[in-house]
Amino acid sequence: MGNVIPIHSGPDPRELPNYSLSEAAAYLCIPRSTVSTWVRGQGRCKTVIALPDPHRTRLSFLNLVELHVLSAIREHGHSMPNVRRALAYLEKKLGVKRPLCTQQFYSDGVGLFIEHLGTLIDTSRGGQTAIREAVQAYLTRIEYGQDGIASRLYPFTRRGATDDPRSVMFDPAISFGRLVIADTGIPTEEVADRYRAGETTEELAKDFRVSREKIDEAIRCELHRTKAA
Repeated sequence: MGNVIPIHSGPDPRELPNYSLSEAAAYLCIPRSTVSTWVRGQGRCKTVIALPDPHRTRLSFLNLVELHVLSAIREHGHSMPNVRRALAYLEKKLGVKRPLCTQQFYSDGVGLFIEHLGTLIDTSRGGQTAIREAVQAYLTRIEYGQDGIASRLYPFTRRGATDDPRSVMFDPAISFGRLVIADTGIPTEEVADRYRAGETTEELAKDFRVSREKIDEAIRCELHRTKAA
């Protein structure tokens, strides 16, 4: 399957409000309270994620990508006001409104972002290198369309495990953007439902013609989501 979003006469499927806060948090292994703060703001902390519909607290695929990258940045303890200012600087430099979702950020924008973040908080060169490595590990889980905007995301399925295999993925052009087993159109939710109904992982792997490991990951992702709901 290619990574190009098909031409649509309607709204870009990457911008559709398809995910709840709980779903996004569970699937991306980010605390729900953190996702809520980034999306809704809290106290003096302004929002850093722009929702597709300001009247509905539902996230788009591009919001998932932004959360995915932000979680790498926040692992190093940088305050969101500094991150927000660094992003504003990057938007001005690159001329794009949502740099975390663009291939420009992957190629050269991350360096500009980290450099500016360093000037804001006096980050040492070693610290900047650590941030770059962490962010790059997350960026390699994103594929981009011909327009240079994120079109596919392979989320980490275990918090802090950046060597996770690419077992599952989000692609707005497949299964209406639901989480699916990588390289297939099989929704992880369907796999988990059949597992709950009594089918074994061996039976599911044989029926869906995928590895047992991918079946296990699909089930684990959905069990984690329903537990967090």
